[in-house]
Amino acid sequence: MEFLENQPIYMQIADVFCENILLQKWKINERIPSVRDVAVQMEVNPNTAMRAFVYLQEKEIIFNKRGIGYFVSEDGYRKALELRRADFIEKDLPVVMKTMKLLDITCSEMEELYQQKYE
Repeated sequence: MEFLENQPIYMQIADVFCENILLQKWKINERIPSVRDVAVQMEVNPNTAMRAFVYLQEKEIIFNKRGIGYFVSEDGYRKALELRRADFIEKDLPVVMKTMKLLDITCSEMEELYQQKYE
């Protein structure tokens, strides 16, 4: 995985986890890859991977069954959605809106483009 320089690696790993949950690749109460597996797969230090797990556990997106592993929590989908929406509104949307203003793109044009792409 190629990591961005403007965001901590553990947060980028957490984003990938949230994306897997939102895409329902990982379902509620389903076991997710171990810290070691994630570290190897993403070519990061296990401590960095562990920070992503701790962060997501604090956000109640995943939970740990001691001796068994980590699982998607009962509210994992909803909490991942809330986290990603808040992050988008706070960080990405202002950049999109600024670019739209700069390029004189209206909301109705954006809606039309969205409908063409996703509906």
